[in-house]
Amino acid sequence: MENQNEKQNNPMTDKELDLFLQDVSHQVEEATEKKPAKASVPRSGQRKPPKKKSKKSKKMSRRTLNILWILLVLIFSAVFIISATVYIKYKVDSNRRQNEDEDRVNIKESIQAAVQATNPSEKPTTPDPIPTYPGGLPINPPTEPTAQTILPEYLPFFEQNPDLVGWIEVPGTKINYPVVQSMPDNKDFYIDHDFMGRPRGAGAIYVRESCDVFMPSDNVTIYGHHMKDMTMFAGLDYYWEKSWWETHQTFTFDTIFEHHTYQVFAVFRTSANIGEGFSYHQFENAATEKEFDLFVDTVKTLSRYDTGITPQYGDKLVCLSTCEYSMNNGRLVVVAKRIS
Repeated sequence: MENQNEKQNNPMTDKELDLFLQDVSHQVEEATEKKPAKASVPRSGQRKPPKKKSKKSKKMSRRTLNILWILLVLIFSAVFIISATVYIKYKVDSNRRQNEDEDRVNIKESIQAAVQATNPSEKPTTPDPIPTYPGGLPINPPTEPTAQTILPEYLPFFEQNPDLVGWIEVPGTKINYPVVQSMPDNKDFYIDHDFMGRPRGAGAIYVRESCDVFMPSDNVTIYGHHMKDMTMFAGLDYYWEKSWWETHQTFTFDTIFEHHTYQVFAVFRTSANIGEGFSYHQFENAATEKEFDLFVDTVKTLSRYDTGITPQYGDKLVCLSTCEYSMNNGRLVVVAKRIS
């Protein structure tokens, strides 16, 4: 009895206390691990954590991306095919057009050679001038060209197209074409129709509808497209450099009746927009010497360089006009005077 009371009153030893605390700690840890964690409630202003995407939504996203990728491939493929088709068509048309032009040149040159071989001492002649009343009006206006008056090298082409009025050749370029006359009732026909009258983007080389190459007008304006393959009138670009002009001052522009040589005296750029630029094409016949001199002075002032050549009243001029792309609706114009 006495021993039991003594045992109850005695405090726990340090070792027993440590064991007891360890046991309590283990029990608390076990209770904490088994207890489910409370869902955290976001405070006001805090963003909720993003929900994880389900497998179904992930599958739909991948499907959408695949569809978009296929659409992009189809679009780019379509653009490529269309571009390739347009390019191939352009090259085919360009090659066919150039082959036809070369055939015409070969025919013309072969006839010229045959004529020269038949009459080796014969030189191209210029018909007698048409008699005129005072003031320049012809007493007997020229009639429609006939087979007897047309130069032999141009006869086959006149038979193909009676709108033929001449032929222009600029050495050192691809410019070697028949020239047709546009008509007042359909002045834009040859903008997009070739020499044979077929629809073609390159058009033909043609004379302004109100100009007369046979009289001729004091100034004849001749138009031609500026093609990327350097055909039609694109070769006029070379005249922008004076060094080119120095070695290519002259070119030929024959009518179907006569051979003629021209000398370039100016080259300029201008705008074709209404109310802008210089309306070179509207000058055809000078009423007075002063009007002629004013046109020449304006052309020489606009010219990129001074050639030292100044036409005189009575000289016959020609303006070769093509598109120019350094300005909006621009034109490049090479101006020359007849020297033979």
